[in-house]
Amino acid sequence: IDYMVARYGNFVTYDPPLTPLTVLLWVLPLATIVAGGWIIVARTRRRVRIRQDVLADAIPAAGPRAGWGAYVPGVVMALVVAAISYSQTGSYPQVRAWQQATAQTPGLLARALDPQAQPLNEEEMARLALGLRTRLQNDAGNVEGWLMLGRTGMVLGNAGTATGAYANAYRLDPKNRDAALGYAEALTRSSDPEDNR
Repeated sequence: IDYMVARYGNFVTYDPPLTPLTVLLWVLPLATIVAGGWIIVARTRRRVRIRQDVLADAIPAAGPRAGWGAYVPGVVMALVVAAISYSQTGSYPQVRAWQQATAQTPGLLARALDPQAQPLNEEEMARLALGLRTRLQNDAGNVEGWLMLGRTGMVLGNAGTATGAYANAYRLDPKNRDAALGYAEALTRSSDPEDNR
């Protein structure tokens, strides 16, 4: 559960803490419903008043019709609510992190392969893995890329990533010793009983 909370937030526990985001998620829809109800009540009262005036005078009233300007505040409010909701609940921060990781991949890969360079920390390794996965989507035949992703998965303790990466490398080049040994090691560390057969 701690892993899920760390990765996806407190919402997976169905007991989210009171944060600005949870307040926003409850207050904005409630405020929109209250504002809509108020508009409906006000328009209904106005129509009733106009009908009573028409019946009393027996003269059809031709009032000025509301122009497009009457709809502008509602449209602006809807756009503001949408923008705030997206900025608070959308995946924009994750997309930015993915784009940054993709841009940093060549430098991180060079550091990882250079024995003289400063070793990567866990966060940099996670960004390297994300960047490698992105690269391998476009270059699925790159055995060295799959091997590097497998090594990175092993270092991060992500058996699923390591097993999948080594499996792809082994499938592409069954005679590659690094692919075979890495795949075997990943399978022995896997918690899935089917992998240990």
